[in-house]
Amino acid sequence: MAKASATLAYPDRFYAAASYLGLDGSVPSSVKQLSSKFSNDTALLLHALHKQATVGPCNVPKPSAWNPAEQSKWRSWQGLGTMPSIDAMRHFVKILEEGDPSWYPNPPNSAPEPAVDFQISSTKAEPSVENGGSFGETMTTATEDGRLMETQDKDVVLENPNTISVYNQWTAPFTLGQPPKARYEHGAAVIQDKMYMYGGNHNGRYLGDLHVLDLKNWTWSRVETKVVTESQETSSPATLTHCAGHSLIPWDNKLLSIGGHAKDPSESILVKVFDLHTCIWSILKTDGKPPISRGGQSVTLVGKKLVIFGGQDVNKSLLNDLHLLDLDTMTWDEIDAVGSPPSPRSDHAAAVHAERYLLIFGGGSHTNCFSDLHVLDLQTMEWSRHAQQGDVPSPRAGHAGVTIGENWFIVGGGDNKSGACETVVLNMSTLAWSVLTSVQGGVPLASEGLSLVVSSYNGEDVIVAFGGYNGRYNNEVNVLKPSHKSSLKSKIMEASPVRDSVSAVNNATTRDIESEIGVSQESKVREIVMDNVNSGSKVEGKSERIITSLRSEKEELEASLSKEKIQTLQLKEELTETETRSAELYKELHSVRSQLAAEQSRCFKLEVEVAEVRQKLQTMETLEKELELLHRQRAVASEQAAVNMNGKRQSSGGVWGWLAGTPPPKT
Repeated sequence: MAKASATLAYPDRFYAAASYLGLDGSVPSSVKQLSSKFSNDTALLLHALHKQATVGPCNVPKPSAWNPAEQSKWRSWQGLGTMPSIDAMRHFVKILEEGDPSWYPNPPNSAPEPAVDFQISSTKAEPSVENGGSFGETMTTATEDGRLMETQDKDVVLENPNTISVYNQWTAPFTLGQPPKARYEHGAAVIQDKMYMYGGNHNGRYLGDLHVLDLKNWTWSRVETKVVTESQETSSPATLTHCAGHSLIPWDNKLLSIGGHAKDPSESILVKVFDLHTCIWSILKTDGKPPISRGGQSVTLVGKKLVIFGGQDVNKSLLNDLHLLDLDTMTWDEIDAVGSPPSPRSDHAAAVHAERYLLIFGGGSHTNCFSDLHVLDLQTMEWSRHAQQGDVPSPRAGHAGVTIGENWFIVGGGDNKSGACETVVLNMSTLAWSVLTSVQGGVPLASEGLSLVVSSYNGEDVIVAFGGYNGRYNNEVNVLKPSHKSSLKSKIMEASPVRDSVSAVNNATTRDIESEIGVSQESKVREIVMDNVNSGSKVEGKSERIITSLRSEKEELEASLSKEKIQTLQLKEELTETETRSAELYKELHSVRSQLAAEQSRCFKLEVEVAEVRQKLQTMETLEKELELLHRQRAVASEQAAVNMNGKRQSSGGVWGWLAGTPPPKT
């Protein structure tokens, strides 16, 4: 940062003030020496602010009762809570300016370097960040009413995400130590405020190194590892199989590396485990039928089970199969889910919601990238595809995602033409997308194959991105602080009853310090009230009780909200089942109606046929009567013919008898 003509920029201004008071370690200093220039309360406050700015929040144990001076300093430091370092610097300089306005011409020309154990970044007047990040003298932030406000870099230090008050914006912290080699398709996971990064791809070569980034002081270091195979009883140094496109999962203070592409791949997928205590890699022995070897798959930890979906096998065939690994029994199980699964793909993102629903977004095939969203019910093992709401992201593959509460943050990725510049958020309850922020094209955040993790920093969630490929390989670290917790933080700060409690304490000496702090893109006024030695413990205790009560209430509200969400999901499922059942019943009713109409038509035809048969029967009866009449007439005619014949015979017999000499019969 460049120095202004009238004043120094932060943090150099703070270092100059600390040097002026002898707190830089150049000369012995104590609260007693500060009391020669300031009151006892002000001296305690200056000492506490210096500790807060250089070391961070007080984490040291409380001194013993026989040392009241150390107890007073400890209480003053402890009372600052989780105040950011840059705020402590501002308050320190302001108190000095109020007590000694002529201090500035007295400091040396160059500010001293900070101590090694400082948690804030060690920066020069014009820092040149090793990983390529650099910052100007001003930055633009958004105020509550949407207006843009330009602030000087003497008020905002960008090298450390804990020292800025701008949310929902990516910044590049100034890291210490030797950073890892630039890469993509690596794995990253967080355990105890440390980000572990393993493997990856650089210029087509697979990597097998393990690095750790301490998220408290942003320092890189390489972990020297050893490898043990199943046949080895002792841990002897060996070379770990290098891989890329794998998944790194934190589990029980260990790291699990699942799958990945390798130079000499195995037939089935391997699960490697790294012990953080012994620094030893080993192959995890499993039962059941493991999936075939693959890379670019998604691995999601659901309770004590790993859910593996998709990927690309050693023959470059895309997959959409589903497998489970039970971490209790170390048993593989292939799942044959119902419904329409996502098409075969790799380099997609997966997340779990409410410990029941697995969400799959995006990914790519050999020719296309996807922007579809699929949901798997892990209880019924049924796939479904729902309509997406809001700003649906563009098709992409190689992106990364993390979840915070019910929000799923998606960063990076691309479509083989350009990188995705937007950081998007999906509300997993409503399936509504929104754009959180955007970056310029060509930066590491618009890369494929980057890693994304979430950690806690000073009570706030921090999203950390590393690496990626966007035409060049990257090893930069970028940080984003979502604003979803800022409202709670503001309420805790505003509800702090420190000022009310101070008025009830006898012989209390207070000093109000006003400074403007941006919290969740809002400008706040914060007051620091320091009590004297006798009343400090009472104020501290009451403040802690209030904060503890608020936190407890917050946890209860979050638990109630989670229950309500679960009930809502259950009701939605019941409603869906009811609608499905109603649709099935409607189909059955429609089928029955069709059958009834067919039966009615058939009955009508039968009635017509019956009428025709009846008519034929009537005709047959008439014919039978006519036939009987004809039979009778024929019988009568036959009888008449017989009579006539008999008469003719009688007449003929008399003539012939006469001729024969026979006498005629007597009458």
